[in-house]
Amino acid sequence: MKMITAIIKPFKLEEVREALAECGVTGLTVTEVKGFGRQKGHTELYRGAEYVVDFLPKVKIEVAVKTADVERCIEAIVGAARTGKIGDGKIFITEVERVVRIRTGELDESAV
Repeated sequence: MKMITAIIKPFKLEEVREALAECGVTGLTVTEVKGFGRQKGHTELYRGAEYVVDFLPKVKIEVAVKTADVERCIEAIVGAARTGKIGDGKIFITEVERVVRIRTGELDESAV
C-alpha cells in the first residue's frame, strides 16, 4: 500500500476530490497548510503598504491506496489540480507499512 500526499492550491480541492472519487477512493484527509516552493512567496500591496507573503495558503490531501491504484490516482490529481501556473503543488508517494481500522480491527488493504 502507498500513501499519496498532494499539496495543491485551495481552490482546486473540490475538483481533486471528485477526480479521486472517480478512481474509487472512498476516504481522504484534508489539511489547510501554508508553505512555499521555488517561488519563495510574493509581495502584496495592502492599504498602500507593500509586504512580503512568505508562506502561501495550500491544501494537503492524504489518501492511502492499494499499490495497483497509485498511478491512476496520481493522474487524476494532476489532471484536476494543474493550472499551468507556478505553485500548482507537488505529490509525494510513500510506502505504508501497516493500517489498522480501529472500529473493527481490520488490517492493511481491508482497512482502507
